[in-house]
Amino acid sequence: MKKLFIVTGAGGHLGGTIIRQLEGGQNEVRGLLFRDEKKTDGENTHYYRGDVRDAESLRPLFEGCGDKETIVIHTAGLIDISNHVSPELYDVNVKGTKNILTLCREYQVKRLVYVSSVHAIPERKGKGVTGETQRFSPAYVTGGYAKTKAAATRIVLQAAKRGLDVVVVHPSGILGPYDRSGNHLVQMVAEYLNGTLPACVKGGYDFVDVRDVAQGCLLAAEKGRSGECYILSDRYCEIREVLAIAGAAAGKKMLPVLPIWMAKMAAPFIQLHARRKKRRPLYTAYSLHVLGSGERFSHKKATDELGYHPRELQETIRDMVADLQPQPV
Repeated sequence: MKKLFIVTGAGGHLGGTIIRQLEGGQNEVRGLLFRDEKKTDGENTHYYRGDVRDAESLRPLFEGCGDKETIVIHTAGLIDISNHVSPELYDVNVKGTKNILTLCREYQVKRLVYVSSVHAIPERKGKGVTGETQRFSPAYVTGGYAKTKAAATRIVLQAAKRGLDVVVVHPSGILGPYDRSGNHLVQMVAEYLNGTLPACVKGGYDFVDVRDVAQGCLLAAEKGRSGECYILSDRYCEIREVLAIAGAAAGKKMLPVLPIWMAKMAAPFIQLHARRKKRRPLYTAYSLHVLGSGERFSHKKATDELGYHPRELQETIRDMVADLQPQPV
């Protein structure tokens, strides 16, 4: 039976990369775009416009899939690095996921791959490496985005217990080429390259290539066990190391490095300056909390069960720098 892949968030960094990897194959691909996002249909790829908050707007995306083996990869979501759960954040990340679950049941899709986040996993106290869990609650995590992803992940796993074939993946901090949607981490590197990043902050996170996460989603669709979660990470890396690799590739000087405590004191002024320049602030109380947490994540389960193998981070950063720099005419 011919496969149909439905990818929500097709205009986003990850969703767009998944479709890029599916293009040129024998399977039909449908991508969901939001509002003014623009993409061009391909031979086997067709785009639909809709809003995950409005289930009726999504029906054209699902119609006519009854004679196909349909796999839905739900990447659509709102990423917010503020502390609070705004109504829009909740509606997109939680209510939107509920709508996708409803439609997956109604149209009898074969499998749903839900893209959660490592931010949804309960935060560790003290040093150690974080692995997969089945326990998710907004009470276990910090920040509006993390709370909505935790709530949505819990709802998805409850649907799995009721018989829906669902696999959950948890990407860490996504970097890499092809971003045209405003990925915060790619924005950080872009601002460093164009000279508008005010300073580098001491701290780091687990970063991973968007192309490896996309491949991990497709592996989860093919090989993942229903009701299971898989972390799609690479390795922990200091922010200054990320920028040093980017700077070496682009011939840029390194920025001064601020300790976290100093960055927290300066954060309100940095945010005010960003708003005046009509740029999205990167250093917020929540983002600094994340960078100072020192959390490490293990992708051993995804490697053992799915065959997931992320590339070296240096390759990711060099490719991202090449993609961000102006191309010769």
